[in-house]
Amino acid sequence: MKKILYRILLYFMVAVILIWILAPYAWLVISSLSTKAELISVPLRWIPKKINLEGYKQILLGGKFATRAARDFKKGALNSLLVATFVTLICMGAGSLAAFSFSRFRSKLLNMTFLSILLSYMLPPISIAIPIYIILSRLHILDNIGSLVFVYCSFNLPIAVWFMKEFFDEIPVDLEEAAQIDGCSKLKTLWKIVMPLSTPGLASTAIFLFVVSWNEFFFALLYTTTLASKTLPVLVGEFSSKIAVDYVMMSTAGILAGIPPVIMAVVFQKYIVQGLTAGAVKG
Repeated sequence: MKKILYRILLYFMVAVILIWILAPYAWLVISSLSTKAELISVPLRWIPKKINLEGYKQILLGGKFATRAARDFKKGALNSLLVATFVTLICMGAGSLAAFSFSRFRSKLLNMTFLSILLSYMLPPISIAIPIYIILSRLHILDNIGSLVFVYCSFNLPIAVWFMKEFFDEIPVDLEEAAQIDGCSKLKTLWKIVMPLSTPGLASTAIFLFVVSWNEFFFALLYTTTLASKTLPVLVGEFSSKIAVDYVMMSTAGILAGIPPVIMAVVFQKYIVQGLTAGAVKG
């Protein structure tokens, strides 16, 4: 009887947690397929009478009835893709070299440097938003995709170094010594031995960097003003105005903006799981 009650309680708690997590996403999908009248009706209508795809048509196909924010959606998606891709590539390239150095070379100076890198990641973004704005303004690179890449790298590089160092620490040094006996340099050993063995960790780190850069809103809102550099999170917010909030279009844009990270997570799910469990058991 105790086992039965325990199972019932366990399944009940799992169901509550799933509902708590998935309910906002389910409502986002429902809102994107509803009409404005159904979303503001009292009592609230949970299931739309008729599937409304007008929001998807305006964003994906455009047309004369499409709003400015809907027409700009594709450009914002391209900007987000460029920014997230370059940030991921730069942080993975520079971060892997730095992480390998911190993992293999031991000294007090390196330890202090690594600690300072981690401390820089702990700073609240709001505390340095104005100094960064002043720097970008004086360099005349505000409202520029390159400036966003620069700013995002400054925040994502420390976490990339930290993640990759933990994975490099799990690689036995004996393998590198054997490669160096055969004539490999340190850089070639990193490329030929360490990187392939750390593929799960590197993949999970790259996905994390891409998703964080794709979803970043605060700095993109501060440092971009024109369509040439606005990213997708900023454009999604423009579906609301001082007069009204277009909940249907905002929900539709949110669904479309969330598709690329979901696809990446599904495609690289194997590497994500391996990266999360790497180093969990030592022996």
